[in-house]
Amino acid sequence: MATDCIFCRIVAGTIPSTKVFEDDRALAFRDLHPAAPVHVLVIPKEHIASTAHAVVTHETLLGHLMLTAAKVADQEGLAKGFRIVANTGADGGQTVDHLHLHVLGGRSMTWPPG
Repeated sequence: MATDCIFCRIVAGTIPSTKVFEDDRALAFRDLHPAAPVHVLVIPKEHIASTAHAVVTHETLLGHLMLTAAKVADQEGLAKGFRIVANTGADGGQTVDHLHLHVLGGRSMTWPPG
């Protein structure tokens, strides 16, 4: 655990979150600043700074995160569709240095919007 990482502190329970799913490898919770009617973050409990920092030993965990994101989307009633986003690095829009997936839905997620 990186003690200065907000997501590691959420995993540890020292910062509260609105959990929607948890197992031994992943945690999913509602985003505090939602960009869609449904906006859930799926994070590994293990600290990995970003997808750029993932290595071959993380392969199974990365697959688990994707399956967890799909499970969360189903649980949230997103049968009409959803988007999974992984921002990586500052230029990629990543604001927390802990790998995370955004599950977005509850409205049309087509691009461009409209």
